[in-house]
Amino acid sequence: MAEVSRQSLSALAKDAYTESMDASLQFIPIMIVGFGASLCLTPLTRQIAMRLGVTAEPNTRNIHTRHVPLMGGGAIYVAFVLSVLLFSPPDHLRELGAIVAGTTLLALIGYLDDRRHLSPRLRLSVMTLAALVAALAGVQIRLFNNPLVDIPLTLFWIVALINAVNWIDNMDGLAAGTAAITAGFFLLLALTQGQILVSMLAAAIFGSAVGFLIYNFNPSSTFMGDMGAYTLGFVLAILAIKLKFAAQPLNVTWMVPVFVLALPILDINLAIFTRLLERRPLMLAATDHVSHRIMDLGATQRQTLALLYLFSSVSGAVAVVLSQAEVGQGLAVGGIFLMLLGGLFCLLVFLRWRGRNTRETLA
Repeated sequence: MAEVSRQSLSALAKDAYTESMDASLQFIPIMIVGFGASLCLTPLTRQIAMRLGVTAEPNTRNIHTRHVPLMGGGAIYVAFVLSVLLFSPPDHLRELGAIVAGTTLLALIGYLDDRRHLSPRLRLSVMTLAALVAALAGVQIRLFNNPLVDIPLTLFWIVALINAVNWIDNMDGLAAGTAAITAGFFLLLALTQGQILVSMLAAAIFGSAVGFLIYNFNPSSTFMGDMGAYTLGFVLAILAIKLKFAAQPLNVTWMVPVFVLALPILDINLAIFTRLLERRPLMLAATDHVSHRIMDLGATQRQTLALLYLFSSVSGAVAVVLSQAEVGQGLAVGGIFLMLLGGLFCLLVFLRWRGRNTRETLA
């Protein structure tokens, strides 16, 4: 009897391990579906955009000199939703339903904004509504364990990340490539923690972003527009919220998603600081982003893109190290990297100030 019991327990343990491995490997077909759908749908969205006249006019912010189709985000949205719906885990249907609903709402308002240039107030209202849908379904930052504080903080985080990703969409391949890199790191971190839902969402957005990036890499044949930027920003913000670490305290782990998303966070804070300093409207597009400041130093678009990809990869790697470190080591690593980010912020502010002074002197 004892031998039978041991064999039964061994069989149960083996079955549980197999189920865990099968669940964790589900990200592979999700990634393939997201990539394939985005790869196939992007040319179609390009043709539709040209027929409807939804194109990006040449301007200095986006650094292009011709009209470019502006509906590539439709391919990202459809590919993401399709891959999620095909592999939805039954344990998370409520949250997945809210995420799909919020993504759909943002893709719709993004399409309308690409066509009609909606007011910032309307766009922010819809972003807040999408964030509220996710928060009410359980996607919440639980920093203070008080809904009166945590829910507004959740809304602020999601809306800020949506805009941050949208704002770095100012160069061929920058937003899509950055989203793919950050989603890849979220996928890796989720797998190390055994978080199936986060790994599935990360795999879906990774595949969708990479499939689109093939057409968006410099020289780009299509742009994602607000449809794509809003979708990417919304999902990445949710990944940051849902990623949890059981073995480390919150005073260390809060830095992990921040470091993974270091580039869009750095960029939006830099742009807002610059516009406040120069007394310009916050929501008015301008050439005050990280990419513009690097190009002002003489770098080409591809050199700038490679440098920013490298920055995102390094910050993501630091996040992975931080997630595996002991508390004391984690605090030291996180503190040093935060100081480096602060120094980089100050350097970029100085470069902007020096460039403006040089132009004024030459004038």
